[in-house]
Amino acid sequence: MGLRHMRIAIPSPRIAVFAILVAAFGMLSDGSARAANPLELNFWLSGPRYDGQMGDCSQALGAISYQFAEKESTYWNSALRITGFADVREVAFRPWEGPNGAYNAIPRRFCTASAMINDGHPRRVHYSIIEDGGFAGSGLTSGVEWCVVGLDRNWAYGRGCRAARP
Repeated sequence: MGLRHMRIAIPSPRIAVFAILVAAFGMLSDGSARAANPLELNFWLSGPRYDGQMGDCSQALGAISYQFAEKESTYWNSALRITGFADVREVAFRPWEGPNGAYNAIPRRFCTASAMINDGHPRRVHYSIIEDGGFAGSGLTSGVEWCVVGLDRNWAYGRGCRAARP
């Protein structure tokens, strides 16, 4: 193969301008809390600003009751319902912050409660309240992730709802 058949790839001017703009936006960041990964960035490539303000543990109980009833009837053809809660308490708040934690983690408040189910059995519920945790940050969903120990039939949160805890 001779030298006259070699081609040198020269980037187009559009690609060069785009690369310069991306680098410029990267230098404009102010070091405050920002998106945990590039998929969370909004149109202006700045990502959400988390302030750590979210409801306390008791404010999520209504959403958990409603979502539990919906899940049980829709997926498991079950009439189980949560009839009440007791012993509601916070377990952790932003547990991943610190020198060895994830600096840009989305703020979460981890809670636990005892739920009385209409079958007469009390069960432990582990849940977290997530800042901007609605569908695509829009508020269309509640921003609450929960697991009822013993009723996580597809083990989405692992044995004993382990993944729902900090």
